[in-house]
Amino acid sequence: MNIKQIIYLALRVAAAFILLQTLYFKFTAQPESVELFTKLGVEPWGRIGTGVIELITGILLLVPVTVFIGAFLGLGLMSGAILSHLTVIGIQSQGDGGQLFMLAIIELVLCVTLTIVYKKQGIDLYNKLMSKK
Repeated sequence: MNIKQIIYLALRVAAAFILLQTLYFKFTAQPESVELFTKLGVEPWGRIGTGVIELITGILLLVPVTVFIGAFLGLGLMSGAILSHLTVIGIQSQGDGGQLFMLAIIELVLCVTLTIVYKKQGIDLYNKLMSKK
């Protein structure tokens, strides 16, 4: 394994870790998570649905042949999270000093980087889908 492959693996693991470490809070209905999704007006289905999508995205990021799909889903998730923070939740949530917001930005940067690095996967997937029409 060369240094470039190690860096790409580290980016994938970091992106997956950020997504997967929040699942405990969502799936066990921790008060912080319930309050956040209540503020958004989507409790409980939004919390559980987001958790399921984050779980799928985290797994896709870890599987080498599905990195592009996972990163693309991560872009959507984090765009929604950042928009929610900017419009409803606020940068700081429950006195966290903006930690959740910063994690969303870090995740967005990781996913943008991964979509660029794995763009050939995306192009190949697009071509495969278009050839079936």
